[in-house]
Amino acid sequence: MAVTETVPRSEALPITIRRVTKTYGQVFALDHVDLDVKSGEFLTLLGPSGSGKTTLLMALAGFTRPDHGSVSFGDTEVVRMPPHKRDVGMVFQNYALFPHMTVAANVAFPLKLRKVAKAEARERAERALETVQLGGYGERQIDQLSGGQRQRVALARAIVFEPRILLMDEPLSALDKKLREHMQIELRHLHEQLGMTTVYVTHDQREALTMSDRIAVINHGRLMQLDEPRRLYDRPANRFVADFIGEGTFLPVELSNGSAAYAGTPLKLAEAVNETAAQELLLRPERLSVLAGAAEPEVNVFAGKVKELVFQGESFLMYAALADGAEVAVRGATNRDVMERIPAVGADVHLGLHRDDTVLVAAGED
Repeated sequence: MAVTETVPRSEALPITIRRVTKTYGQVFALDHVDLDVKSGEFLTLLGPSGSGKTTLLMALAGFTRPDHGSVSFGDTEVVRMPPHKRDVGMVFQNYALFPHMTVAANVAFPLKLRKVAKAEARERAERALETVQLGGYGERQIDQLSGGQRQRVALARAIVFEPRILLMDEPLSALDKKLREHMQIELRHLHEQLGMTTVYVTHDQREALTMSDRIAVINHGRLMQLDEPRRLYDRPANRFVADFIGEGTFLPVELSNGSAAYAGTPLKLAEAVNETAAQELLLRPERLSVLAGAAEPEVNVFAGKVKELVFQGESFLMYAALADGAEVAVRGATNRDVMERIPAVGADVHLGLHRDDTVLVAAGED
């Protein structure tokens, strides 16, 4: 979808969250969360089910009131402000469209609540539909639309009154894989065109990495890490983040005098060792390579034995047992040069990991 900028760009607002806490009985849904969302930023709240990400989004929308803490949109404190006065656009997981209304009536509904004249509301609704590439769909019924089209109608309704903040609660979860991946790019383009401050909730790691300027990883109501997608993936703050974002194997290391070793062999590292907490070596499957000869000086070498080979079309997955019994995964492209270097099951193998990809993470969740 080539997004057409027909809805006027509003001045985006930053969001400031300070010490926001929400409990249900003895359980912390939000545990003293501090978070700053930049003006015009696309920030994703990412975490497993029950992590608190949706609770935080609902606190921004006004549907959940925190027990403690503050929420500000720009210079305005909104924590006690009802939802309809916060002037934020909201896209729900199930779209929350009215089946008895036409597409145009659904999109214009926020304008009706704001007492906008019918003629102006009709014009603005059509502009919003054109923005999401549904121009001319206004007279259709909701049950005549596909899942992707309904999602666009929900988006048009959320942006029709030109909010400065847009909140989205897993809006792509009901779509099939191919359409979901397509809509991720469309949503990103829409954000770039309209410039609204956007907070997006998902439990899908790839979705978050694809769409976000920054990602806030949340678990047990606490902010685990806030960072740009590439930094989050390459330099996770702790084991939980590393394990939740992508695949990985964790190996124990020994720390001494600013250096680290695995199984008695010193590791070549790109960054200084943090000795204030226990560390583990993170091995990403796609960062490991099968060595055909002598390794370069900047490469760490791990000797093992091939346990299993799995063909997955465009890639293969190899499992190897290291000398100490640890099992690691290696993922690579199934081009001819690479496949010719893969030893058979049961054969010895040497795996290489460049020092720039040799990452230590804190062993715990904090």
